[in-house]
Amino acid sequence: MSSKMQEPKIKKISALSSEEAKWIEFNKIEWTDQTGGSRIWEAASRKTRGASGIDAVAIAPILLHPSKPASTLIILQYRPPVQAICVEFPAGLIDAKETPEQAAIRELKEETGYEGNIVDITPTIVADPGLTTANMQLAIVEVQLNEGDEEPEQHLEDGEHIERIVVPLNELYDRLMAYSKEEGKIVDARLFHWASGLHFAKLNAEKYRL
Repeated sequence: MSSKMQEPKIKKISALSSEEAKWIEFNKIEWTDQTGGSRIWEAASRKTRGASGIDAVAIAPILLHPSKPASTLIILQYRPPVQAICVEFPAGLIDAKETPEQAAIRELKEETGYEGNIVDITPTIVADPGLTTANMQLAIVEVQLNEGDEEPEQHLEDGEHIERIVVPLNELYDRLMAYSKEEGKIVDARLFHWASGLHFAKLNAEKYRL
């Protein structure tokens, strides 16, 4: 059996019934607005939310090396809904009895092989509140490396195809722009916003007294 990988492609897109949906469900939200008027909103929700009340966690790894500039770790993976390879932070769903912190450490190791310590984690945040109830937290994880360390082995699940890329922090914004404009990849909003914030602060620290 050949191990050669092929380019992913969409074969068909069709409507999904609520009975068939395994991971998501559709909600009809009846609510009252600021004027007292009755309104209806349509939204999608995950079926996997556990005891934490938080769906997922994303991880911003900071790789610290004795003789190399501080870097981060991004991943590339094909996302069928946008029919493109996406550039993202490592991320994943929180298991039923996990905390976001536990999920962040687990997902980082599974997707990249790296292990580290959480130095900060955001409050619960949302990415597309007009469409979905999905929420998440973003964990900043420091990974301390030593001279001569080899790249660790990933622990991917069957069906996962994830490429990991180490990028110096001072090159991240330009790298994401190149992925988007020159290679046709789509950058995840959480990653781009984070990189854009670093870039903006670097360029405007003196002007805005940051």
